[in-house]
Amino acid sequence: MLGTHIEAKTGRRGSGILPLIALVILSIAGCNQSNTNQKAASEVLPSSGKTKIVTTFLPVYWFTKAVAGDQADVEILVPPGTEVHEYQAKPENVRAIATANVLVKNGLGLEKFLEETIKNAQNSKLTQIDASAGIKPLGEISPVVNTATEEKNHNHEHTEGNPHVWLDPVLAKQQVINIRDGLIAADPKNKATYEANAATYIKELENLHNEFQQNLQNNPNCTFITFHDAYPYLAQRYKLKQVAVVEIPEDQLSPSDVRNVVNTVKKYKVKALFSEPGVDNKLLKSLSQDLNLNLQTLDSLETGDKNPQHYFKAMKDNLQTLTTACQ
Repeated sequence: MLGTHIEAKTGRRGSGILPLIALVILSIAGCNQSNTNQKAASEVLPSSGKTKIVTTFLPVYWFTKAVAGDQADVEILVPPGTEVHEYQAKPENVRAIATANVLVKNGLGLEKFLEETIKNAQNSKLTQIDASAGIKPLGEISPVVNTATEEKNHNHEHTEGNPHVWLDPVLAKQQVINIRDGLIAADPKNKATYEANAATYIKELENLHNEFQQNLQNNPNCTFITFHDAYPYLAQRYKLKQVAVVEIPEDQLSPSDVRNVVNTVKKYKVKALFSEPGVDNKLLKSLSQDLNLNLQTLDSLETGDKNPQHYFKAMKDNLQTLTTACQ
């Protein structure tokens, strides 16, 4: 079992890919009077008397809530459906962290907004749990093709590796283990509950992994192109071939931009094109028709219901999409 990375600190990942991803760090002014916040964090538990946990975005919230159950108050900083990659921190995020006992993050450089936010919160007793501790990150596993003729998109780089580890059920299991161990260290009186809740969720993740293996093992040469570099861990785990990430600017496309996209997709002779839920892009629909390819939807799980069981529903929908597209 990989170790959990836990820190107590005072301070302290698109582009033209659909959806637009930009990394923005917002320095929030007016937090110099946070001595009151610091006092509240160090001296007062939430009114419920439970440990207060703040999580960064939806998958981390799911895993943390699954482990914590009703034994802790679990909040989320980035509202579901909001791009964590381009998230700009708000004053209420500072206040939430200032009065929290534990902060759980995905890590791997995803939550760039945290650095200044934690610094401004001035919570010297905050325990941080890195859910991706001990996970070996992947870099680019396929070419990233910028189809824009002008610098219209805001490129981001995964300087610490690709952070989308939650889309691999095996790595999601490791994240749950890290969160479990971190919560036990921070709140040992509820160790038995955290262990039991984690064991139940881990069993579901193991079943999900087995389901992916059984359904995808007969399509080892399935090739696809995506427009968001979110699926390298999923592709590697189940021997799928993500042959390229095609970056398409959200701005007005020139005729040459469109030709570049068409030529790129033709070049790779793929079986499938994958977009994401909520993306209404006429270019992609037209492109799929021109190339006689089905445009399918893969969910990066950054939006959805807050119930931890939604992870399994969304992942099984992804499995059905992959199974159909790769036949």
